[in-house]
Amino acid sequence: MHMPSAISVKNLSKTFKGGFEAVKDVSFEVPKGSTFAFLGPNGAGKTTTIRMLTTLLAPTSGAITINGFDPAHDPHAVRKSCGIVFQDASLDDDLSAYENMSFHAGIFGVPKKEAKGRIEELLKFVELWDRKDDFVKNFSGGMKRRLEIARGLLHTPAVLFLDEPTVGLDPQTRNHIWSYIKKLNTEKGLTVFFTTHYMDEVERVADHVVVIDHGGMVASDTVQGIISKNGGTTLEDAFIKLTGHDIREESVDAVDHLRSMRKMFGGNKK
Repeated sequence: MHMPSAISVKNLSKTFKGGFEAVKDVSFEVPKGSTFAFLGPNGAGKTTTIRMLTTLLAPTSGAITINGFDPAHDPHAVRKSCGIVFQDASLDDDLSAYENMSFHAGIFGVPKKEAKGRIEELLKFVELWDRKDDFVKNFSGGMKRRLEIARGLLHTPAVLFLDEPTVGLDPQTRNHIWSYIKKLNTEKGLTVFFTTHYMDEVERVADHVVVIDHGGMVASDTVQGIISKNGGTTLEDAFIKLTGHDIREESVDAVDHLRSMRKMFGGNKK
């Protein structure tokens, strides 16, 4: 039976000034309630694609729908449909966990009476309720990531975008965070779209995988499908065979991510 799509991308392209093609004719579907991995080396076009999906960047050509809405014509509805967690922290360190959540609720227009219950529910879910009044600057990296996930879910999005959500975290914290995400996916039907360089995470949680390199798609299949088609024994083997051994330079810095978060959460709310 065909599952309805939470994300639909058709012939998506982005060309920047000077003629650089960051994304080239990319097409894929993400079924509602699935966990979808979007992989590629640094500079492959992943972040550019996510920015187009979340209204932060206009495509040069192609069509996108998120939860049934077109980012070009109804960006506010798309933003309300999305929760997003970038790899670089975007919390206010000088506010408490509760204040960060409350500020986010105000930006997304969550009614005060509803927000209070949602904040408590989510902080308990990520096991931070007992630290709700502590300043975020005193939190560990794993605690901050859990708070960002809770914040991204506060306005009840249909799709959660995670851009390398566990980068720099120890294996225990990575497993802890993924247990939260998978629980939401299975119990609430949340669609999860994520990027990561940890192939073991993909092997454990992804229903479908797309690999992008030099702006274009080079593979789209299940984890096992990609492994078997490329003659390896692990997803990492297959990934390297598809994208090569060359080391790639980072193309987006932390400041760029923070600017994107400010635009996402503080932009025009018409």
